[in-house]
Amino acid sequence: MSDLGDWFRSIPVITRYWFAGAIVVPFVGKLGLINASYFLLWPDAFLYHFQIWRPITATFFFPVGPGTGFLYLVNLYFLYQYSTRLETGAFDGRPADYMFMLLFNWVCIVITGLIMDMQLLMIPLIMSVLYVWAQLNREMIVSFWFGTRFKACYLPWVILVFNYIIGGSVINELIGNLVGHLYYFLMFKYPMDLGGRTFLSTPQCLYRWLPSRRGNVSGFGVPPASMRRGAEHQLGGGGRHNWGQGFRLGDQ
Repeated sequence: MSDLGDWFRSIPVITRYWFAGAIVVPFVGKLGLINASYFLLWPDAFLYHFQIWRPITATFFFPVGPGTGFLYLVNLYFLYQYSTRLETGAFDGRPADYMFMLLFNWVCIVITGLIMDMQLLMIPLIMSVLYVWAQLNREMIVSFWFGTRFKACYLPWVILVFNYIIGGSVINELIGNLVGHLYYFLMFKYPMDLGGRTFLSTPQCLYRWLPSRRGNVSGFGVPPASMRRGAEHQLGGGGRHNWGQGFRLGDQ
């Protein structure tokens, strides 16, 4: 148990609370301590009956059962892996910026969920984080099951197909990918690759709540791979930045 506790405390703080919530809330629903219907995002209940907790609980809840248990565990694994990699990689030392990314993606997913009557939001938010990681590491070669290897930029779409095979739907994964792309485009692609204005910036209140741990030195704000490759070519390949490492699904 001490090893398990040490491992849990080693998880970055934002990922740790998200990961814990994604276990506790489904567990509470599974035990029937609270009626699971109160965790779902129902537009009428949220908009007209002031059940304002539903967008939050719908983000953590997943109906775990014989037909959904494997899908839940796989996506819980994705949550841990890619949220940890982003929080300790591109957003290292800047928890406020990472929290802002999660909040931006979450708000977009909640709005989409209300419009499309999506009752569960866990998978879309996980996929949005995975998509951002894949874009920031797009040239990295990653390994998937059965020894397949491909560039990280294709990983969100491979997982979309994978989840369809084991879960029977692609809507949640597709919404997550689109929201992740919106954040990546507005925060990185448009201002850095295309020279446009910056539309997204972290509110100062988040910096007061989650102060940066390393001053202005951080991986956040480093241009994505497409810009870095051009600069490296001009400099003869120097100045590389390691955004993360590939891994085989299932490795610990």
